[in-house]
Amino acid sequence: MQPKPESHAELKATKELSSSDFKRGKIEGVVLNDLRKFVDERGWLSELFRDDELAEEFRPAMAYVSTTLPGVQRGPHEHVEQADFFCFIGPANFKMRLWDNRPDRATFGNVMTLFVGEDAPKSILVPKGVVHAYKNVGAGMGVVINLPNRLYMGAGRLEEIDEIRHEDDPETIFKRDH
Repeated sequence: MQPKPESHAELKATKELSSSDFKRGKIEGVVLNDLRKFVDERGWLSELFRDDELAEEFRPAMAYVSTTLPGVQRGPHEHVEQADFFCFIGPANFKMRLWDNRPDRATFGNVMTLFVGEDAPKSILVPKGVVHAYKNVGAGMGVVINLPNRLYMGAGRLEEIDEIRHEDDPETIFKRDH
């Protein structure tokens, strides 16, 4: 006879998750911040990142910008070591989904759905082990800025890519419409 698990995380870790096991709730370590647009006659400006507002372990090692066509989804995927610091400021709006896939956390099995972008500018810190995906739900091209805390493929692009691509698995439990 196996001993009774002592915590919620241990209980969840003792079984395989299915897509129906996820429950709505906050995810430990995911940080959401409103991004303010300072508007004047020239246009607008928004502070995306401040060194004094982000823990050292999450400070960016690089930055990139991507565009996503209307109706297109990126992910779900997760990172073993990398944290992502996404900025959704527009144009376009996005539906973002996050799943806590870390059995050692109290929020293991939680799923969050966020609507971010032009109508709700946000930065989102996604810690390693949190599966994430986003879809452009706007009518036009969407722009996403990311400031991850690890270099893509490491220094000199000589390392393996730190990404588990659940979107390549037709049987994935990480369903965007949960």
